[in-house]
Order: sequence, then C-alpha cells, then structure tokens
Amino acid sequence: MPTPRLLISAAAAATAVAALVVSPATAQAADPLDYVALGDSAAAGPLIPNQNPNLPCLRSTNNWANVTARALGARLTDVSCSGATTGDMAGRQFGYNAPQYDALKPDTDLVTITIGANDLSLGTFVPGCWRTPPPFGISCKSVAYAAAGGKDPFIAKIATMRSSVATVLDTIETKSPDAEVIVVGYGKYYRKGGCYWTDPVWPEDADYIQSVFTRLNETLRDLAAERGLDYVDSEALFAGHDICAPASQRWMEGLVPTTIAAPYHANRAGHDGTAAALLGLVG
Repeated sequence: MPTPRLLISAAAAATAVAALVVSPATAQAADPLDYVALGDSAAAGPLIPNQNPNLPCLRSTNNWANVTARALGARLTDVSCSGATTGDMAGRQFGYNAPQYDALKPDTDLVTITIGANDLSLGTFVPGCWRTPPPFGISCKSVAYAAAGGKDPFIAKIATMRSSVATVLDTIETKSPDAEVIVVGYGKYYRKGGCYWTDPVWPEDADYIQSVFTRLNETLRDLAAERGLDYVDSEALFAGHDICAPASQRWMEGLVPTTIAAPYHANRAGHDGTAAALLGLVG
C-alpha cells in the first residue's frame, strides 16, 4: 500500500484547483482506473448541482469524486450517500440502497472514503447548537456535558466509531486488495471563537464543535497511517475557507448557504479543492 503522505497546503490546493482541467485530454483512455467512492454526505455533496437521480442520497455529479474521476479519465462508481454510517457499508441504507461494500471489486484500482460523522450523530448535534445571542440561554456544550453526567459525551462515541471505521478500512482492503485507498477527512467548520452574526452558534460552542471534528479527523488520520493509507487532511485544506470566511472565499457553508449547497457541508469550491488534493496523491 502507498506510504502516507500529507496533503498539499491550502494555498497549493487553490493553485491546483485553478489549474484543474477536466477534459478528455487528461483521460487515461488506454487503461482507465476503476474508482469507487464511498462515504456519507461530506463525500456526496448534497444539493450541489447537478444531483444524481438517487435523490435520497443527495449525491452531486460534481462532488470531489466525480471531479477527480473526470480529471483522471477513471471509471467511477460513486455510492456515497448522505446520512450514511459505518453500518451502511454492509447494510441497506433507506431499506433499499445496496450496501456500499457491493461496489468494491477485486480489480478496483482506487477507493476514497469519508465516514464517521454520522456515527457520532453530528448531523443533529450541530443544528442543536443554534442559539439566540449570548448570554440568553445555555450553551449546547453545557447541555451535552450535563446529559453525560459532567463528562464529554463524544469521548466514548469516538472510541466506538474508531473501532467501526477500522473494520471498514480492513474490509475495503480485503475486498479490493490491490486498490489505492485514500481516507478523506472532514473540512474545517469554525475558526477560533466562531462568528456568531454569520452563523448562530455561540463562540464556546463553535470551538467545541470544531474540537469534536478535529478529534474525528485525528482518528481517521491515525487509522489511515496505521494501515499505510493516504489521508487528505481536509481540516487543514479548508483553513481560511471555513463558515466564517467571506462568501467569495468560503468552502464550507453555514446555516444560510451562500451558494447552492447544503448547510454545514462543503460547497462546489470545497469539492474542487478536495479533488485537487486527491489528484496530488493518486498514482
């Protein structure tokens, strides 16, 4: 398996995005890569035009897997799906979607995966942190700690999630033993202190939310390193492009998106930036 390499910097990614040409001229027509994209909404690109006909998955034809595949001239099987958990790798999401593992073949050349946030229920936790201006009310961090008996509730959740993701990565390597596997982390959501009037989350809660995503990303990075897999450090890649960035520089959307994308998800620019990072690793 490839040696772990740290992704390119945000500045280099921006340059690579600008230079990214998605055209037939880049295709490896003689022997195209068989590429399988797995994961949740961070990979799927919910609401970004254009959406795949499998509407419950909210999967964009311009997510980073598709942009990467077009640049490589690869044959892409994208089964990423919004709301997916590690359990949906082997189970039927929504009761009818085939297990994501089914896309993996012995001759698969490239696999990318982003998974874990929904195992932590972050998709419901973050919206639960919307607040009226402080000091009215109580922070969602305080509520979470109180519900967990004064302890950080995500410590145990991340430990369980780590075991589940480890099983997923081991299964991928078993099903597609010759594939280059790249684990893609979650982007940066908030800079220190957040930006209350841009996004209705108190400063201490913005810091707490970001700390949970940071721990999630560190877990994914470590799991990849243990297996000799490449890892895209999306948190570093999105630095300066978080929810609090000016609209023209934003790669991660907040409660009220500035482009066509789902709240608290990467927009098209974020997917293009991630694709540029992936193209720097594939090979």
